[in-house]
Order: sequence, then structure tokens, then C-alpha cells
Amino acid sequence: MNEAMRRAVVTLANAIKRAKKERRTVLTEIESKQVLAAAGIPVADAYLATTGEEAGKAAKKVGFPVVIKVVSPDITHKSDVDGVRLGLESKKEVLATFEEMLDAVREVQPDARIEGVAVQHMALRGIEVIIGMSKDPQFGPVLMFGLGGVLVEVLKDVAFRIVPLEPRDARQMVREIKGYPVLEGVRGQPPADIAALESLILKLSGFVEANPQIEEIDLNPVFAYKDGVIAVDARIVIA
Repeated sequence: MNEAMRRAVVTLANAIKRAKKERRTVLTEIESKQVLAAAGIPVADAYLATTGEEAGKAAKKVGFPVVIKVVSPDITHKSDVDGVRLGLESKKEVLATFEEMLDAVREVQPDARIEGVAVQHMALRGIEVIIGMSKDPQFGPVLMFGLGGVLVEVLKDVAFRIVPLEPRDARQMVREIKGYPVLEGVRGQPPADIAALESLILKLSGFVEANPQIEEIDLNPVFAYKDGVIAVDARIVIA
């Protein structure tokens, strides 16, 4: 186990301790990203803000435009409760949006415990992919890769491999989906960094193998650029 993975194991253990104390099995987005970042997986940094003023300061730190998302142990899919705001361009806009968004969330889910909001820089859009892990009763942890967004729901164009993965597995996963030509670049669009995608898949495989207490991981979306990748949203479910 390398140094990055050791840091990730410790970071995850601390996050699990907090989660168990609060009787939850889903890590917050901020906890999930901290754990994955410790494992060397590229994620969009997110900072917790409990007040509008804190959110404004965090926005200045990460740089505008920003995204703010509700943080609650009772809310898994933030967009379903109107808990996401995109493209905020100023501190004034963040301050105004903070209370407006939380009021909207409380109206949809009044019993939810709200810890604050996650503030992150709004990443440039790239080719959208999804990478995840779920536990199969027979085979154990299985990694999944495919094009993200609406495409993954409509086309079901995904590839699967059993953990642990070898480099050839990552290469095959990326290339066997029907949408692979999109990653190569179509109609003048820049190609995705295939090597970075393969590296991300392998790092996630190593992370999963080192942490059997993880039941599920969802990196969606992951933006693939011509010179790198970044996971914009992340969710980890523990046993």
C-alpha cells in the first residue's frame, strides 16, 4: 500500500467514525471528496459553509463562478430537492442564493437535517463520463464505466469489471463502450485524455480493494478533458 492509499484509509476511517456517530451510511459530498483526494483521485474541491457569509468567503477562495449544493445526511440526490445552484458569479449572488436555496430545500423536505452548503468552483464542461462501484452478492466489488449524464440512463452504454483491475482491464473498459468514438473526439470536439481516465479507474480499483467496508461509490459526473479528468460530484456508501 502506497503513501496516498494509507492517507486515504485514515481519512476514510475518520469519516466512517463521524458517520456511525450520526447513524448514517452515506458520506457527505465533502467527506467523500476528501477521502478520494487523499487516494490521489482528482476531484473538484468542495468547502462546507454553514452561513451565507461563510459561503461567500469560500466562493472567493475557490474562484468564481461557483456551484453551491445543499449538505444533508438525509438528502442523497440534491437536485431532486432543488438543492443545487450553478454559475454564481459574485459574493452578492452567493449570499442571496444561500438562503433562497435552503428555503426551497426545506419546503420539499422539511424534516431533513441541513448542515450547510458545499461550495466549489464550477468546472469547465468536458466529455461527461460516470465511474462507480457496487457490490455484487457473488463476485464482490464491481467497477462500472460509461458515458455520463442522460446518456448513461438512456443508452445503458457501460462496461463492468471485477475488482481488482489490471491496466489491461482499464484499457478494455474505456474502449468497449459504444460511445468510445465520443471520447476520441467527434465533429471537431477535442478528444478525452484516455490515459487519465484509465489511471482514474485503476486508482479507484485500488482504493476499493483497500477498503472493503465501502458498499458503493458514485463519481458522476466526471469531466474528461484533453489534458486530464476531474470528478465534479462524488458519493460513498459504507456498510
